Amino acid sequence: MSVRDNSGFGRIEAMDDDERIRAAAMAGGVDTVVSDLPDRYDTMLGRHFEEGRQLSGGQWQKVALSRAFMRRAPVVVLDEPTSAIDAEAESEIFGRLRDIAAEATSLIIAHRFATVRIADRIVVLDQGRVVEEGSHEDLLSADGMYAHLFNLQAAGYLGEPASQ
Repeated sequence: MSVRDNSGFGRIEAMDDDERIRAAAMAGGVDTVVSDLPDRYDTMLGRHFEEGRQLSGGQWQKVALSRAFMRRAPVVVLDEPTSAIDAEAESEIFGRLRDIAAEATSLIIAHRFATVRIADRIVVLDQGRVVEEGSHEDLLSADGMYAHLFNLQAAGYLGEPASQ
């Protein structure tokens, strides 16, 4: 489908609303990608289509975020919204996630603690069961599973050996 369709599917009845699609694309960060495409919003996406343009994983995630902004839903569920992007794009998308979260109840499923830290409330699951919940600070203070996993991930970034 085209960029317009991929974003517009967030609110099908508004798919012909160019202004809303552009606003959603800007909010999702895909507007910079669109500006480099030959037919802008009418560019076919996906290498399996004739003259389709393939996007990077991070660019596809920006398209998905634009769809979420297009929707303006009261509840938004995002599963690993920054899993396929580099650190710079991840930082940019965090700001956009905050914008989505400000307008809706948001459930973000993530394994990356950089993503999780922005949440008002974090729920830690183990084997399908809730084992901890609270804010980032509360969970670090509790020194349980969340703190252990956070410290393992942080050690990987700092180049320190992780303690078991």
